[in-house]
Amino acid sequence: MELSDEQTARVVAMAMELARGGQTAEVLELVDHGLPVDTRDAEGNTMLMLAAYHGRAATVRALVERGADVDLRNARDQSPIAGALFKGEDGVVTVLREAGADLDAGTPSARVTAEMFGRSHLLG
Repeated sequence: MELSDEQTARVVAMAMELARGGQTAEVLELVDHGLPVDTRDAEGNTMLMLAAYHGRAATVRALVERGADVDLRNARDQSPIAGALFKGEDGVVTVLREAGADLDAGTPSARVTAEMFGRSHLLG
């Protein structure tokens, strides 16, 4: 069954809210039923970006395991790892580093963000 544009927008909004809330099982159910893991919202955020920004390390890890691109930046050129550093989400930073996140991608980059907020030690 093909979804209308309105239905698709609702599914994407729901997926983003689930990722933001760290509802890993529900996020994975949507992905397993065909929602692309790197789906973006109107601001260019992915589920991984929103989970990272809100400190949902388990959700971030699960999305990475499903093939999410750890370096996709949103419309403001922010990377998931820079967002996690900005918010002080050490556990998420660790997951993204282990997944090979590019520390120089985005504006500001993860390296610059870590330096600005005194979290350079998290980057190893």
